[in-house]
Amino acid sequence: MTGPRGITIRPPRPQDLAAVIRIEQASFSDPWSDAFLAEELANDVLRMALVAEGPEGVCGYVMAWRVAEQLHVLNIATDPALRRRGVGGFLLREAALRAWAQGLREITLEVRRSNTSARHFYRKRGLQELAVRKGYYADNGEDALIMTGPLDSVLDSD
Repeated sequence: MTGPRGITIRPPRPQDLAAVIRIEQASFSDPWSDAFLAEELANDVLRMALVAEGPEGVCGYVMAWRVAEQLHVLNIATDPALRRRGVGGFLLREAALRAWAQGLREITLEVRRSNTSARHFYRKRGLQELAVRKGYYADNGEDALIMTGPLDSVLDSD
């Protein structure tokens, strides 16, 4: 499936790791280690990883776990040069489509309380703030908001 700006979504390949690391480091104040990213890029019975690829190469990714009937999003990021252009929504929707086909029916994730743009992004896709994880983020002790919703709300958005 081709999305905004000729972007396609596909499972990651080993050679995508460098681009994922670059996007991770540009996107988060406490980026994951290279080793952890490499581990999460592996697709297996519990993990789902996807990358967005455009004319210039990998420009985004999503990493999630399959937990019971939930898609638990661990991380989603887009190259800073392509933010607010539909790449993140396209990635999340494709992950939701694949999860739905596997019988999952709910989506959940944690987001920093201070990340108002991400919270808006998820609310726009039908997720609601359900609870707080106090002191969740190790870098500064910030709380995480648990957001959840029906998987089909993501499919019906955008």
